[in-house]
Amino acid sequence: MSMEIRPLDDRYAVSPQITPEDIPAIAAAGFTTVIDNRPDAEIPPELHAETLRPALEAAGITLVVNPVVGGALTMENVEAQRAGMKAAGQDGAGGKVLAYCASGNRSSIVWALALAGQRPTDELIAAGTQYGYQVAQFRDLIDKLAARA
Repeated sequence: MSMEIRPLDDRYAVSPQITPEDIPAIAAAGFTTVIDNRPDAEIPPELHAETLRPALEAAGITLVVNPVVGGALTMENVEAQRAGMKAAGQDGAGGKVLAYCASGNRSSIVWALALAGQRPTDELIAAGTQYGYQVAQFRDLIDKLAARA
């Protein structure tokens, strides 16, 4: 498998851009939901979400499309990520989620924001930082969201 799956916890992992060739390995790894955090404008048409959807669904994987524009993350993105994770059963005994973007950075940040208040901020930051993701710069926002949770 050419792609790198980077687990942030036991049920959520991130990776750089996936390709159709990666889908059998994603299914074999037990992922039941894939969240696409990469806007189609960043990639060639053969990697667009709706191009990948038929192969993912044929492998029994649900695709959630939640494009996060670099430097322009919105609260709608956070809510959509949380909803995708919840639909996958992340709040219970459900399946595993693989989220991807260009490097995995945006997918790790939006995950941390979606879980603000459900886990300690330091734990959320450390999960992404172990892979070099820039989650720490969102500490204040994670804490603000946690205070509202």
